[in-house]
Amino acid sequence: MAPKPIVRFASSTVKELRRHATLPVKFEKMLAAYPFADMFAKKTVAIKIHVGSDIGYTTVHPLFIRKLVAALKDAGAKPFVTDGSGSLHNAVARGYTEEVLGAPLIPAAGIANQYAYSTEIGYRTMETVDLCGNIVDADAMVVLSHGKGHGNSGFGGAIKNLAMGCVAKDSRGKIHRLQGEQFGWDSDKCTRCGECIEHCPSPDALRFDENKDLRWFDHHCRYCRHCEMACPQEAIHIDDGGIEYFQQGMALVTKAIIERFEPNRLLYINVLLGITPYCDCWGFSTPALVPDIGIVAGTDVVATEQASLDLIRVEDLIPSALPECMELGDTGHLFERIHGKDPYLQVRCTADLDLGSREYELEEIE
Repeated sequence: MAPKPIVRFASSTVKELRRHATLPVKFEKMLAAYPFADMFAKKTVAIKIHVGSDIGYTTVHPLFIRKLVAALKDAGAKPFVTDGSGSLHNAVARGYTEEVLGAPLIPAAGIANQYAYSTEIGYRTMETVDLCGNIVDADAMVVLSHGKGHGNSGFGGAIKNLAMGCVAKDSRGKIHRLQGEQFGWDSDKCTRCGECIEHCPSPDALRFDENKDLRWFDHHCRYCRHCEMACPQEAIHIDDGGIEYFQQGMALVTKAIIERFEPNRLLYINVLLGITPYCDCWGFSTPALVPDIGIVAGTDVVATEQASLDLIRVEDLIPSALPECMELGDTGHLFERIHGKDPYLQVRCTADLDLGSREYELEEIE
């Protein structure tokens, strides 16, 4: 029987009031526990992050990225920081610059989001996806993710950072369309306030025509459901009965990306700080749902995600942190109670593709 993969955990809890008891130092110790010289020496290493957008402030703090960059450089690696091509324009607002991080920021699919490798998937309507060229060209990758809730997948961690963040062109739309969602609009309820369009992150996906009827353009829709959740009249409804297809699609794309790298060239780090209900792509932040937990890391993507979700407990919910417009369900994980979607589903789908183990051994960094 194969040994359980080790997932390392650095708690944000401070047991004594001194520098060496705080999370940044624990993070340094966590990184030192991995054989970076064997994994990354003389390798070009992509550090895949999500830079967030607009006035959001709960993304990974630059200090942790800088420490990761320094550890990689000390091991003889050549790191660069990367995210989706359109996102990097917002990076500076959260302190993500080369001067701060110590490594260049490079668009994952080039300036125009067109540098990509078409890869066959062959799952339902998703025949192919385009993997970001600058990520595929790297020798190794550290997937540095901010753990938080997500409207479509329940949880956004390493799997989402890979599947939705490492694809170019219209591939994100292809993955979202696996849900088989249908856009519904109630003209009688709608007041034409425009909140849906204002909250839509994709230009030209929604518009009012000359008759003031709401028009939806599937090709530009990201299926993020921001419009549905922003509508004060509940005039928009999106049927998400195909959520399992969406999660399976994310797992398959994750597999396609992981297979581009040699064994022992991947590390997954989930930062469980400022855990909000929704993705950082919303462009604004709400209070953390639970107290800061810490940082989780592993070389097994399934085990890392499983451990991260296990550490986010409904018992720790800060009631006042849940936005007043949201209701908490009665059963399941905290994120399932918030979004109505089992966040472990993506983990099970990824495990079923033999990408890792849901059983793990948690090793705490002191």
